[in-house]
Amino acid sequence: MYHRIFAAIDGSRSARLALDEAISLARESGGLVIAMCVVSDARRLADVDSGYTDSRDPAGLDADRAAIAVSDAETAFQLSGVRGIAQTIDARGMDISDVLARAAAGCYADLIVMGTHGRRGVRRAVLGSVAESLVRIADRPVLVVREGAGASAGVL
Repeated sequence: MYHRIFAAIDGSRSARLALDEAISLARESGGLVIAMCVVSDARRLADVDSGYTDSRDPAGLDADRAAIAVSDAETAFQLSGVRGIAQTIDARGMDISDVLARAAAGCYADLIVMGTHGRRGVRRAVLGSVAESLVRIADRPVLVVREGAGASAGVL
């Protein structure tokens, strides 16, 4: 059983599905959910050929959106009756998956639960996958919850 469940949140539908799964697991075990939202000031080049620079980091959030994600998680904890903590962490330009892995280790999580958007092809190659990177570097089990039709979850 998992008693300290770390959920990566960002306000997206896939992150909400992951949070719901973490809450369900915590309800079964009487455990605690630690929901963490990464805030990042990193910049990412969106289109090299056109010279267009996107000032938003698709992995990290701005403080306002992160505050909404944290508030939504706190509401979910209250409505479910599950013990939970929700907070933000500032990546300060560091790799999001590294920040999440360290945060999960720092709170002694038994399991990391994270959503994935299921990007494929060139978009995934350019943007990368925080979930995929986290699965590779995490020193504890990672449950990836996929958004969309035919969605599935699996512990890696």
